[in-house]
Amino acid sequence: MPDSPAAGGVRYLEITADYAGQRLDNFLLRELKGAPKSLIYRILRKGEVRLNGGRVQPDRRLQTGDRLRIPPVRLGEPDARPLRPPPALAEQLRNAVLYEDREILVLDKPAGLAVHKGSGLDYGVIELLRAMRPDEPFLELAHRLDRDTSGCLTLARTAAALRLIQEAFRAGQVEKRYLALVSGYWNHGPREVNQPLRRNVLRSGERMVEVLEDGKPARTRFDPVSLFKPASLLEARIETGRTHQIRVHAAHVGHPLAGDDKYGDAGFNRLMAEQYGLRRLFLHAHSLSLPLGGREIAVSAPLDDELKTVLSRLSSAHQRKT
Repeated sequence: MPDSPAAGGVRYLEITADYAGQRLDNFLLRELKGAPKSLIYRILRKGEVRLNGGRVQPDRRLQTGDRLRIPPVRLGEPDARPLRPPPALAEQLRNAVLYEDREILVLDKPAGLAVHKGSGLDYGVIELLRAMRPDEPFLELAHRLDRDTSGCLTLARTAAALRLIQEAFRAGQVEKRYLALVSGYWNHGPREVNQPLRRNVLRSGERMVEVLEDGKPARTRFDPVSLFKPASLLEARIETGRTHQIRVHAAHVGHPLAGDDKYGDAGFNRLMAEQYGLRRLFLHAHSLSLPLGGREIAVSAPLDDELKTVLSRLSSAHQRKT
């Protein structure tokens, strides 16, 4: 992917097979290291980035041989204050590695840690890991988890692996399973929720996802695991990867997630905090399987101590009442 310089600092890149299939916005975030996402989307919106001579949307997937124009951008002085991960957080991430080989890295992402910087956050998982591994030649998020969700998160260590994983996601060959604690007694048995979702921005600036007919298709399969009177533990499998999908679909059928301060029930959340000790969203990506270059990668992440304690207290209370 050699650069072709041009007057005024404009660069022209030819996309090689290693980067085919990658979203343009993700490619630019890697290429323009240190650039905030707001800058990336601004230069795309203004048409300063051109693909094969024309304007292009952020979600366009690159193809081998594409010709990309990148305008000059001011990134400040990224080396002036290099990111220094807090020691406790760096140690937590080192201990969170579930699987690693020369192509991929799978972490048990802690709840409360975003996968990347933005929206007032100076860093996320990807920035921390790059700072902790300065000699790593390539490290990119292969998919995402919400900030408040814990569990299996995959990062690619080569461009080829990133392309293979993204192709597997598009082909529906990746299986992610979540554990979710929801409000009330789930008496539906196995159930698929097939409701379109659309992201909206409220007047306050808060982003919300709603079930709307003109939204994007979204399907979630819920299977009961443990049923208690105040709450039920479900396994959730998503056939589409929409923002907040599990949370919105669960709330839509009357069983919002425990600890969900955006789509949940405030009274139920207080009960779970005061009586059962839950201080976070109970949503955990507990297993992941994906094909990669002719082999199958399967990884699982156990529940953390807080979530285990919540379930233990629910079980004890249930046994006392029965």
